[in-house]
Amino acid sequence: MERSTTGPSPGVSPPAPGAPLPDGTAAAAPPVLAGLLDGIPRQRGAAPPAPAGPPSRPLSRPWRPLHLLPTPAGTPFTFAYTAVLAVTSLVAALAHPGLVHALHQESSTDVAHLVRAPVPVLLASALWVAGGLLSPYALAFVLVLTALERRAGALRAAGVFLAGHVLATLATEGPVGLAVLAGHLPGSSLHRMDYGISFGVAASTGALAGLLRPWLRWPLLALVAGALVDGLLAYTDPLTDWGHLIALAIGVSAWPFVRGRRRPA
Repeated sequence: MERSTTGPSPGVSPPAPGAPLPDGTAAAAPPVLAGLLDGIPRQRGAAPPAPAGPPSRPLSRPWRPLHLLPTPAGTPFTFAYTAVLAVTSLVAALAHPGLVHALHQESSTDVAHLVRAPVPVLLASALWVAGGLLSPYALAFVLVLTALERRAGALRAAGVFLAGHVLATLATEGPVGLAVLAGHLPGSSLHRMDYGISFGVAASTGALAGLLRPWLRWPLLALVAGALVDGLLAYTDPLTDWGHLIALAIGVSAWPFVRGRRRPA
């Protein structure tokens, strides 16, 4: 007995949708087969796409201790200046004391030298570190100037340091000259020994604070200003202590200048 089928005969294509059928009706479109294959298992290795989650936060850069020190490429101004201070500190440590005293005397930014040759003596004064390379000001110079130059650039770091050094020196030595002219101080005050980098370091510290986060900026300023005021109250060297406070204020006033072009730290 033959098996019968209800499907179309082999080789006969189904009528096109809308074509007339023998019974007078129109052929309907074939049913959509989407979703009929959902029961077929997925192939091995075809994993479903992961749902989109929140964007991942960028990883913070690791802390590098050597980043605190100057380098020729990253901080050329601080690196070159540190090399110069290292040479002059070696001269001060190894040369004859009489020669060292004469060099310091000729580099002193006292009133007599400022009146006679202001530019050379202001530059020469910044070539010496009081106490040598192991002094606190030498360490502060390296750390503060490196951090400031990495954030603000070499020109701005040099400008802040020079402004603090020059303006604070003039602000402290000028009244001395006026007091001598008025007869309130002896003439020997015109030759008061004054040299070093401390005014520039104080100004650079004030400027650097403006580039730090608030939680670090204000404690740093409070700590430095407190130490300078304590030295002023001790009255051991009031002119120099006033100069440090003036230089710190100069650095704070330079915040718009150093914030003009910030570099990645």
